[in-house]
Amino acid sequence: MPGLSVLLRASCSAHGTTERVPLRSEIDVPVRDYDRREFIARVGKGIGLATLASATVAGLYQELQAATTRVAGLPPALAATDEDFWFEIQRAFNSTRSIINLNNGGVSPSPRIVTEALVRYTWEQEDVPPYTMWQIMEPQSENVRAGLAGIFGCDAEEVAIVRNASEALETLLFGLDLKAGDEVLTTTQDYPRMITTIKQRELREKIVLRQVTYPAPPKSLQEIYDAIERGITPRTKVILISHAVFLTGQITPVKAICELARSKGIECIVDGAHSFAHFDFTWKDLQCDYFGTSLHKWLYAPKGTGLLFVKRDRIEKIWPLMAAEVKRRSDIRKFEEIGTHSAAIRLAIGEAVLFHQGLGAKRKEERLRFLRAYWAGKLASLPNVRFHTSFDADQSCGIALVEIPGVDPAEITKYLMEKHKIFTVAISHDEFKGNRITPNVYTSLRELDRFCDVMETIARKGLPRN
Repeated sequence: MPGLSVLLRASCSAHGTTERVPLRSEIDVPVRDYDRREFIARVGKGIGLATLASATVAGLYQELQAATTRVAGLPPALAATDEDFWFEIQRAFNSTRSIINLNNGGVSPSPRIVTEALVRYTWEQEDVPPYTMWQIMEPQSENVRAGLAGIFGCDAEEVAIVRNASEALETLLFGLDLKAGDEVLTTTQDYPRMITTIKQRELREKIVLRQVTYPAPPKSLQEIYDAIERGITPRTKVILISHAVFLTGQITPVKAICELARSKGIECIVDGAHSFAHFDFTWKDLQCDYFGTSLHKWLYAPKGTGLLFVKRDRIEKIWPLMAAEVKRRSDIRKFEEIGTHSAAIRLAIGEAVLFHQGLGAKRKEERLRFLRAYWAGKLASLPNVRFHTSFDADQSCGIALVEIPGVDPAEITKYLMEKHKIFTVAISHDEFKGNRITPNVYTSLRELDRFCDVMETIARKGLPRN
């Protein structure tokens, strides 16, 4: 797995020594050949943990490693049901249990290993910031870049570290050269901020926004593919498609759509805000031209972090959102030209990658699927409950949209929070509505039982009048 040395920080000052730890480029193991087992082996030899942000962070990683040892021999789907193991993972987070958070799709809490690292890096950059931040810390973000590239399965020179999915995708939507009459094709279920971005170009430059519809849920992935195919015209230049739809968690046939686009000379932008680190895939599974995601959702990185992927042969043609020097025309880092920013936040992404890889991407995916199946299975048996998310494994993972017909989702959200301290989000779309439920790896089955009990009462009796 490329780049788990990522992760890993370059100052031994946290361990009481001033000796400088080698940067990634100075380590004699090629980053692209670094698989997870090799990384763990090196950690075991003391190479990895010596470079973590602090002894506390190193200890937290050792706790994670000890927990995963107990399920190491189990298939991921079976490990997903081992409650003793997941209790240990729940303890890796400091999240309050006084509120049940079922809106992790908006932004997720970070595990302690990330928060501890962020605090450590923040204090470090306060020590002569113009020197420490720019000359010592910032160069180490190249290790983070390598770690993110390792998860996505691409070259590190195709990954820009940005602040969120919106910045990544707006960089692309504003950065592509389009002229009056050129069409950007997307769906009615794509993210509103991206639609607004295209509409702004429509107003200023007279490009054309085209949107297609498909059911929620569709009978099959073919329905989504067919809708996109029907929407293509001779003027279509760009297709924007969500990998996992933020409204329902619907997984779309990205690879097939990218192949269709490529066959017609159309470029494809993938909104991966709800797919990256949620379920296990790499670029080869998509083969898109461009990809943007937030890292503070399913990767559990610090808030205000994101990833932009631009295929290497397309970097030069995309204008950066903020101006960069001409000499950086073909450099992925031109998309990071935002002025002064915190190095600490960028470096702490490394510990999020470390946690993700230590937990195991497939094991994590199966746990999220299990949690979704657990609560949705209970509610699906009720007479007055409707789902706008398919239970087909190819079409969904940890997110689902549930509706109790005749009851306003916003009122359900309000009631759940005010009376039961259960936090959810109401979805009101022109084509469907409901409550989006997104538990996470720190969510307990008891918390889901409580949520289901309240929802069953609402489904059978409606909302209380008082």
